[in-house]
Amino acid sequence: MLLKSSPQAASMVDIAQSYSKSYEGSPAEQYIRHRGLGSLATPLGFGYVATPATGHERHLGRLAIPYIRPAGAEHAVATIRFRCINDTCLKHPDGSWRDEELHEGHGKYQSLPGSKPLLYNTRALIKPSPYIGVAEGEFDAASAELADIPTVGVPGVSGWRDHFDPAFLGYEAVFAFTDGDEPGEKFVHMLAERLPNLVPIEFGKKVDVNKFVNASGPSALREKCGLE
Repeated sequence: MLLKSSPQAASMVDIAQSYSKSYEGSPAEQYIRHRGLGSLATPLGFGYVATPATGHERHLGRLAIPYIRPAGAEHAVATIRFRCINDTCLKHPDGSWRDEELHEGHGKYQSLPGSKPLLYNTRALIKPSPYIGVAEGEFDAASAELADIPTVGVPGVSGWRDHFDPAFLGYEAVFAFTDGDEPGEKFVHMLAERLPNLVPIEFGKKVDVNKFVNASGPSALREKCGLE
C-alpha cells in the first residue's frame, strides 16, 4: 500500500499508481523485459505515461520510474524519473535493438522540476544484510537485486551527496558497481575517499551491471563479488 500522509505525497502516489496501471502491454513493458527486469516491474512500480498528469505533458510516452520510499507497512513516492523509450532511439530501422541507444535532440532521462539527486531503491538500506551495493543508475541497481544483492542507485556519477555517507558506514562491504569508463572510475575513487568499507566491482568497457547480469546470469555477479 502507498502512503498518503499529505496532499503532496498523495498527489505523487496517485500519479505513480496511474502510470503503473498503464504499464501492462505498453512500450514500457516491452523495454523493461528487454532489459531483463520484467520480474521486478511490480515491486519497483514501473509505469508508462499514457495519460500525463497535469504538468507532466512533456513526459508523454516515457517509462515512469518512481522513487519509492519505505514507510512502515506502506510506501511513499519521493519523486518520479522518466526515461525515453522511443523506438527510433532504441532500435534500428529493421526493428532490432541498438547496442548503443541514440537520443538526439532530447535527454535520455527527465526529472521533475526542482528535483534534487536522491538514492534509488532505498528499501535496500533496511534489508538485513552485511553488504550493500551502489550502482550508477536505476536499472543497474535493479539488476543487482536479481542477484539478491541489496543495491541502491545513484542517478549519475555526479549525483552523490554528503548526507548519503552515514547510511553506508555500518556495512562490512559496500560493493561499488561501475562501468569501465572514466566517469565510473572517478565515481569509485570519490566513494573510496568517503567509505572505508568500499569494494570496487569493475566491469569491462561498455559493460554495466545490467548487461553483465543479462549476459552471464545473477549468480555470476555474486561470484564476482565473492559471495559464492
